[in-house]
Amino acid sequence: MESLIYAAPAVGIIALTFALIKSNWIQRQDPGNQEMVEIAGAIREGAMAFLAREYKILTIFVVIVAAILGVANSQDAEGSPLIALSFILGATASALAGYFGMRVATAANVRTTAAAKTGLAPALQIAFSGGSVMGMSVVGLALLGLGGLCITYSSLIFTEASSGLTTTLNALTGFSMGASSIALFARVGGGIYTKAADVGADLVGKVESGLPEDDPRNPAVIADNVGDNVGDVAGMGADLFESFVGAILGAMVLGLGAATGSDGSLGPVILPLVIAAGGTLCSILGTFIVRTKEGGNPQHALDMGAFGSAGVMAGLTFFLAHQLWPAGEGTKIGGIIVSATDVGIATVVGLATGVAVGMITSHYCSLNQGPVNGVAEQSKTGTATNIIAGLGLGMRSTAAPILCIVAGTVIAAEVAGLYGVAIAALGMLSTTGIQLAVDAYGPIADNAGGIAEMSHQEKEVRERTDKLDAVGNTTAAIGKGFAIGSAAMTALALFAAFIQQSGISGIDISQPRVIGGVFIGGMLPFLFSAMAMDAVGEAAMEMIEEVRRQFREIPGLLEGTAKPDTARCVDISTSAALKRMILPGALAIITPVLVGFTAGPESLGGLLAGVTICGVLLALFMSNAGGAWDNAKKSFEGGGHKMNDGSVHEKGSDAHTAAVVGDTVGDPFKDTAGPSLNILVKLMSVVALVIAPLIAV
Repeated sequence: MESLIYAAPAVGIIALTFALIKSNWIQRQDPGNQEMVEIAGAIREGAMAFLAREYKILTIFVVIVAAILGVANSQDAEGSPLIALSFILGATASALAGYFGMRVATAANVRTTAAAKTGLAPALQIAFSGGSVMGMSVVGLALLGLGGLCITYSSLIFTEASSGLTTTLNALTGFSMGASSIALFARVGGGIYTKAADVGADLVGKVESGLPEDDPRNPAVIADNVGDNVGDVAGMGADLFESFVGAILGAMVLGLGAATGSDGSLGPVILPLVIAAGGTLCSILGTFIVRTKEGGNPQHALDMGAFGSAGVMAGLTFFLAHQLWPAGEGTKIGGIIVSATDVGIATVVGLATGVAVGMITSHYCSLNQGPVNGVAEQSKTGTATNIIAGLGLGMRSTAAPILCIVAGTVIAAEVAGLYGVAIAALGMLSTTGIQLAVDAYGPIADNAGGIAEMSHQEKEVRERTDKLDAVGNTTAAIGKGFAIGSAAMTALALFAAFIQQSGISGIDISQPRVIGGVFIGGMLPFLFSAMAMDAVGEAAMEMIEEVRRQFREIPGLLEGTAKPDTARCVDISTSAALKRMILPGALAIITPVLVGFTAGPESLGGLLAGVTICGVLLALFMSNAGGAWDNAKKSFEGGGHKMNDGSVHEKGSDAHTAAVVGDTVGDPFKDTAGPSLNILVKLMSVVALVIAPLIAV
């Protein structure tokens, strides 16, 4: 059954074909009137211009790093060009996924608005279809790239099961590093872009000038809508692309121990690719479940698709494990006897952990839930109490997800050792296709609402797009929680793979160099976040001054008789993002290389432990606090928020103003620094895995 490896690229092609069919269907839908088309065109033009400028810079980076990888691995005549080639292909696939998703999202937004004229159900169908193109592009390119390279490299360099397979997997680590590198820059750059525009639009447009959300008089509104696509479509797509690839590769490397054993079976190495392929098919099936009726709750429809896919995958994974696992009572991996049933249990544990983290995130970040209502309640006494409440909520929200991740990790390790932890991480990510479709739906719905406001649509159209957008805020928060949870388990899998590949037996934290590595690793997420937050603050200052200038110098702008210079605001966000994304990205790549080559693999292991622990906790804190601040603000904008004393505070009240400021603080938390920490953690683990053969003891 080892021929099942061909299922990975085959399912990748199916997923990409499905994405193409969905994309063509979206293009055939009604884009609305001329004004709507012009607004959508400006958003699309700004998004694609940013992507083009970003990819030009990253092309230089990719070529330089690929050359370094080739030279550094020159002692392996067959492997050195392959790891460099893998890096280029991984970066290219990640960039293509972002490009495909961005193009379709910027086409689906205006069509969602037009469909909302007819009803909620057709609008949901278009918005979710746009998200599904992003989701299936990500998993399709990952399976096609990783599976295709594995088959190709195996045929080129297999001389014997042990050395040939080791060389193949070493070469494939370059694919994961390429994906991770693009993901980090996409997340940091996209986060800086979107929050610079958002902060400028909110503080000047809403707080100072009293304009509604997405008012066409606000010069930063187009840049804000562009940022939704740049950050939450391309950025999240690249994030989960590299998580998906990293989880597959980590499990494959850990399966190497069984493949080089007495029976020489390749099943444990191939199984992660096959599980990922099975999860992708389940995701495609899940998209057909997402349906709602007029007046229904879109959240229920999206949940049905995501949970339904996970349920089918839970059963399928046992069948796949029994097909590929070596015959007999079990196979020894890392000193533990692992059976096919153990592998299935570990996969289900990962699926359950992902669902649990998502539900916990939803509780802390959703409208009309106790935590968000608590932040809104504190807003009536001013900005300070709103911010204090949000900070406290963010800190408190780290406890339950971490306990779930710990429980999932321990259970998976008990049944299948470190291989089980890697398989659990892959189980969590196996249905990435539909998880990402649900997440990418959010910015499409958000853009649809903005287009409805800017094109002065009827009240019922905006009400429908607002309903879709409200669900999108929750799905975005859940998506961020899912991304953080998957990052934690993927990093653990990659960490275990690094331990195996570097040849060290363990990490003794009583050693000064090791504990030094732990402290440096723990510090890095804070330094990295500071760079990202400072970048948003500096870019936002430029945006605020520009919006104020236009309100002051363009006659009739606030009265609605003149048009703003939106292109200038788009350019400010683009330039700021591209200029300020370089240093945080370089920090993530250079630090593990310096520590590994100067202090040794044990110190590098300590570094990875520190960055994983602090990075995951800080990411949860920032993402959940930001999500709660966002929905606390929105609770005032949908007819007013009823306080515990019975008073109702509506949009424009002092409490609402305090909530807007709190949301402005939370924006770079949840959309820039927080999500970028996922990739920092994983990228440093991938870089360590890439250099592991060079620093092995």
